[in-house]
Amino acid sequence: TEHPFGHLIDTLLSEQYEERRYFNLQKLSDVRYEKLPFCMRVLLESAIRKCDGFYIKTDDVSSILDWQTQQNQAEVAFSPARVLLQDFTGIPAMVDLAAMRDALAKQGVDPNLVNPRCPTDLIVDHSLQIDYKMELIRNKERLQFFKWCSKAFKNINVVPPDINAVHQVNLEYLCQVVQEGEGFIYPDSVVGTDSHTTMINGLGILGWGVGGIESEAVMLGQPVSLTLPQVVGCKLVGTINPLATSIDIVLGITKHLRQAGIGGKFVEFFGPGVQQLSAPDRTTIANMCPEYNATVSFFPVDDVTLQHFKHTSTDHPEKLVVLEDYLKAIKLFRSYSDQSDEPQYSEVIEMNLSSIVPHVSGPKRPQDRVAVNAHINIKLKKILVGFKGFHISKEKQATQVPFLHEGAEYNLGHGSVVIAAIISCTNNCNPSVMLAAGLLAKKAVEAGLTVKPYIRTSLVPGSGTVTHYLNTSGVLPYLRKLGFEVVGYGCATCVGNTAPLPESVVDAIKQGDLVACGVLSGNRHLEGRLCDCVRANYLASPPLVVAYAIAGTVSINLEIEPLGVNSEGKDVYLRDIWPSKEEVNHTEENIVIASMFKELRSRMEVRDYNKSAESALFPWDPKSTYIRCPSFFSKLSKEVCTPQSIEGAYPLLFLGDKVTTDHISPAGSIARVSAAAKYLQSKRLTPREFNSYGARRGNDAVMTRGTFASIKLQNRLIGKTGPKTLHIPSGQTLDVFEAAERYQRDGVPLIILAGKEYGSGSSRDWAAKGPYLMGVRAVIAESFEKIHRNHLVGMGIAPLQFLPGQNADSLELCGKERFTINLPQELTPRQQLTVQVDTGKSFSVTALFENDMDVAFFRHGGILKYVARSLLL
Repeated sequence: TEHPFGHLIDTLLSEQYEERRYFNLQKLSDVRYEKLPFCMRVLLESAIRKCDGFYIKTDDVSSILDWQTQQNQAEVAFSPARVLLQDFTGIPAMVDLAAMRDALAKQGVDPNLVNPRCPTDLIVDHSLQIDYKMELIRNKERLQFFKWCSKAFKNINVVPPDINAVHQVNLEYLCQVVQEGEGFIYPDSVVGTDSHTTMINGLGILGWGVGGIESEAVMLGQPVSLTLPQVVGCKLVGTINPLATSIDIVLGITKHLRQAGIGGKFVEFFGPGVQQLSAPDRTTIANMCPEYNATVSFFPVDDVTLQHFKHTSTDHPEKLVVLEDYLKAIKLFRSYSDQSDEPQYSEVIEMNLSSIVPHVSGPKRPQDRVAVNAHINIKLKKILVGFKGFHISKEKQATQVPFLHEGAEYNLGHGSVVIAAIISCTNNCNPSVMLAAGLLAKKAVEAGLTVKPYIRTSLVPGSGTVTHYLNTSGVLPYLRKLGFEVVGYGCATCVGNTAPLPESVVDAIKQGDLVACGVLSGNRHLEGRLCDCVRANYLASPPLVVAYAIAGTVSINLEIEPLGVNSEGKDVYLRDIWPSKEEVNHTEENIVIASMFKELRSRMEVRDYNKSAESALFPWDPKSTYIRCPSFFSKLSKEVCTPQSIEGAYPLLFLGDKVTTDHISPAGSIARVSAAAKYLQSKRLTPREFNSYGARRGNDAVMTRGTFASIKLQNRLIGKTGPKTLHIPSGQTLDVFEAAERYQRDGVPLIILAGKEYGSGSSRDWAAKGPYLMGVRAVIAESFEKIHRNHLVGMGIAPLQFLPGQNADSLELCGKERFTINLPQELTPRQQLTVQVDTGKSFSVTALFENDMDVAFFRHGGILKYVARSLLL
């Protein structure tokens, strides 16, 4: 009941909205709050609301409020509103909680006490959908476990297979913008186990990707630790080119930000140009965060966002009133009409949207981009002759070959279009480009334009959802009139699955040695791939595919040359039929998105996944090779934990610089000669049944055996590359797991020696869990990747850093010594510890525990044991 803010708490809680309370940050009456970027205001609100003096302290609040001077310096804690898991990362997290229930039940504690403290959504997404439908045995075990979790645990929502991919479900169903809980309303925020969690930033919800252990820690009530980031303001100005599609805009902004060098920073968009971007445009830009190395790409909530939610939240209009009133009350609503309260950013980069012009890629490689204007014509003429082109002599470039098709005469020349295919597999999450193609077709038909009948046209949507929204918006009949019939939902033109060209067309191409063209909206177009007689292929947006099909050639300047002539003999230009962005956005928001969301919600509501379970304990199947109870809690007791010194440890591995999580953590297929393969073969599985490490992340026996199983591991103890190490007492070279198993059997603790940037690369929970189960007590390295350091602490492994200027070589360590690390009873953050070597040497290292919380987790053997022991006591 007591809050560290003392006298301020009454003031902060004095605001009431109907029966709900909220923290009115404007009552701080502090100009620093007025100047904070909007994403920092979300961090501040969370810090004040969650401030408990242990996980989140008053210093965290002060640091965020002083962001201008504390950025890139202060370490703060952040408690997100919810956690997002997908199936691959969700399995080990939920297996850990199920194992914790077992351990507590054995100690006489009610297992029902074990539940996520932070609301968690687990999406069984596309990685299981196909197998789910086929009901294969290998996924049946995992699906049964997910179903038990959805019924047994409180505070977790499992979205079953055959709904949608994880980020689409997050956007379309789970996001709230404003959350309600325990009588409070507060901003929505999320951390997820995927780098593309940032997609949600496009709707004004702060979120980013974290590792598996971090997500488990948040589920169990621990905040995320982060250094206050720099926030780059990206000011969008200018007017979007009428011919530029959403894909052009997204790729243009992505390229601009990549060149700006914003790695590891937050980006916040502002300026008059932002209002020209639809909600799907914004989420697509935010989804590209990993491509330009930003941590977050934040679009504050504004009128466009509100309009989007009015179409997607039709069942609860009262929530929109709360959302708008609350965000405006605490200044989290962006108004572009009032420029007086502009936040202050670390730096501002400006982008003129009018500089973005539509492009196509081709004619041979997807990375060769050509602007859609006179340049494509010039480019084609150059490549007809060039060394890397098609070797067409200058005198033959104007060749025209007449031919008959269905009783009518036509002409083909260099650049003539003979294949036009709309493929939406790469455009599903943003329907605007598909709608633009449909609206362009509608206007073309109404203007009297047609597509020449010899051109092979096709429409291959990526899913039935695309056909649904093309139908709902009324544009599908017009696409059909131009020859773009829905022919199926699989891979088609991209991989050469195109109906044969008419014989007369093929004969004309061969007769004139013509460079005929294909235009498609897919992602592959290598020479001759679509058809062996079609040499030049261009990737284009769906509306441009329709435009070039009508024109019948790519040798056209779409800005000044007509696409065709209508029945009245009047020239029709692309600008006459190109749908405006306002038309596309209106159709998308008012017809398509509302229909899509209604259909999604109806599918979600019929699911029976989240009912009560028959048992609080999971019925582990001893024969299962996918789901197994891990041994993290084997020595759980009520005894007070004190750090035990590490005595006489051998190095399991002696590694160099830049050892990544790919070297450490199991990933990909299971090699037939690996320790994991031997285990699976002992369970009578054949190599074709091994599946991948990712699929078996719920089985600690497989994952531990796969740890350090990379064929690219360079271990100085054996002097060559491979997943082997030296068992020092015997002098034998063994698989890393077999050596660790022998050390554990003999009661010998283990350490790892490493160089700079240990644990860099993708965040993986088993890069810490695997070494822990192998018996590794500490890693001594020159430096650590920050997230991996957090994971080691979270598993009770000590991250120890050589002092500046020192490393294993400067200390003349060969890696075959025995090491004793003295741990004091009162361990403190960043304390220097003494390491004694059996050769008589000693040296100091810094224990990289950043705060008291890290020390507490290490003392208890990691976050999982810390929480379990708390419940036990």
